[in-house]
Amino acid sequence: MTSITESAAAAVPPLDAADVAPSEASLRAHEDRLRRRESLLRIVVPAAIVALLLLVWEWTVRANNIPHYILPAPSLILKTLFDNWDTLSSALWFTVKLTLLALLAAIVGGVLLAIAFALFKWVEIGLFPIAVILQVTPIIAIAPLILIYVSSTTAALLLCAWIVAFFPILSNTVIGLKSADSNLRDLFQLYKASPWQTFRYLLAPSALPYFMAGLKIAGGLSLIGAVVAEFTAGTAGKETGLASRILESSFRTEIPMMFAALLLVSLLGIVIFIVFAALSRMVLGHWHESEMRRER
Repeated sequence: MTSITESAAAAVPPLDAADVAPSEASLRAHEDRLRRRESLLRIVVPAAIVALLLLVWEWTVRANNIPHYILPAPSLILKTLFDNWDTLSSALWFTVKLTLLALLAAIVGGVLLAIAFALFKWVEIGLFPIAVILQVTPIIAIAPLILIYVSSTTAALLLCAWIVAFFPILSNTVIGLKSADSNLRDLFQLYKASPWQTFRYLLAPSALPYFMAGLKIAGGLSLIGAVVAEFTAGTAGKETGLASRILESSFRTEIPMMFAALLLVSLLGIVIFIVFAALSRMVLGHWHESEMRRER
C-alpha cells in the first residue's frame, strides 16, 4: 500500500537544474548592478569627503575672519582662478606639454633600455648602475647644473622631468620581462621559437602589468619633475608653467593666486593618474588578476 508521502512526492514533478540555477542573463544583470554600484561609490564617497573638507575650510576662514593673505577661502580661490584664467591657462598648457613630453621620452627610453637589459646581460651590468645613480640623486640638486650646461631653458626643464620619470618605467619593465615563467621559457625553446616570438608571446605579456604600474608612477613623477625643475630655474615670462605662477605670486604675496595655481597642479596630477588607471584597467581588465573586477 502506497503511503500518503510517496503519493505526494509522485504528484510533484522533479525540478530541472535550469529551474534551480539562475540564468545567464540574471547573473549578468547582477554583475552589472554590482559594477554600477561600485563605480558610483568610487565617485560619490570621495566627492562627499572633499566637499565636506571644503565646507569646513570655508566655515573656518569666515568664522575666524582669517585674512586672505594668510589663508584664503575656497570661494576666493575659485574666484581668483576664474578672474586670472587667461594667465593660468597658458601656464597650465605649458606644464601639460612639458609633463607629457617628458613622460613620452621616459616611456620610449625606459622600454627600449629595459628590452636591451633583458636580452643582453652585459648591457644591464654596464648601464643599470648609472640609471640607479640618476634615480637616487635628488633632481633639485642636479637641476642647476643642467640649467647651466643646457642652453635652452625648455630643454633643460624637459631633461629634469625625464630623469625623474625614467627610472620607474625602466625598473618595472625589466622586472616584468624577467618574471616570465621559466617553464614557459623552456617550452618556447623546446618548440624552437624565435627570439621575436618569445618576446611577443611570452615576455611582453608578462611585462605588461609591471609596465602599466610603472606608467602610473611615472605619470605623477613627470609632473613633479617639471614643477621642481621650473622652481629651480625660476623662469619668468609668457612661456612658463604653473610653478612660475606660484613663484611670482609668492614674491607679490598674492596668496589666493598661489592657491589657484596649486589647485591646477593638483587637478592635473589627479587627471594623469585617473587616465592611466583607466588605461591599465582597459588593457589588463579582461585577463590579469590585478585589474579584474571581483564581487565583494
